[in-house]
Amino acid sequence: MPLRAAGAQLVQDLHPHDRGPKGTHHGAIIANGNLYCPATPRPLLELGPLAPGAAQEPTADHDRKTAELTRYKLGRLTRDDPDGYHRIQCPAAMGKIRCPLRPSSMTLDRDRPEILSTPEHPQACCTQQTLTVPADVLAKTAQKHDYPSAAWRRSYARRTGAERGFATTKDPATNDIGRGWCRLMGPAPLMLFTTALLLIRNQRILAAWSARQEENQRRAAAGLPPKTRKRHRKTLAGPAAAPP
Repeated sequence: MPLRAAGAQLVQDLHPHDRGPKGTHHGAIIANGNLYCPATPRPLLELGPLAPGAAQEPTADHDRKTAELTRYKLGRLTRDDPDGYHRIQCPAAMGKIRCPLRPSSMTLDRDRPEILSTPEHPQACCTQQTLTVPADVLAKTAQKHDYPSAAWRRSYARRTGAERGFATTKDPATNDIGRGWCRLMGPAPLMLFTTALLLIRNQRILAAWSARQEENQRRAAAGLPPKTRKRHRKTLAGPAAAPP
């Protein structure tokens, strides 16, 4: 909550215990950091993140389901106030789905999902025009992108690059700003040296990437496939097939 109060928009993977439906707020289902219509199909609410390295067809199917789930999400109308409160609205009132409880939504095109079974005793999320959400309702799981949508997956994938950057920055085999013969005092010289270190690291990574692209273009002109990295990990099949 302090991070959110400071303006941070988190992009994080959720623990399996935090995924899926976790209670309600005035009838709206709390799931994966958002509030959804009470008639949202249960399989959509239980969608998990896509497996790393998934094939194109499962990825497309997963993205289709997450896009459909977004239609059932209650839409935000206001930004967080100083106390962390904001207001949201029913997806039918926003024109994302068709629902008999919102007669104006029934005039929308039929390419939108339609609620066929409405609750016998509708709660506030279905009867009020807007709904107020306190800060503590979604404080743990709310994110910048809907979890686990394609936008969330693309944004979360940047973590690999960030961790790789931290690793190469701290690798003394390529660069080092450890204490030398001159002691540095205060944050100003340390910030200067760290900035120079990051610049040199980025230049080295960019030069290596450019060299790989030129090599791939040369191989493509010669009718050869792109060069791949040599596999260093050995499997049990090799030693098992070798003679004793």
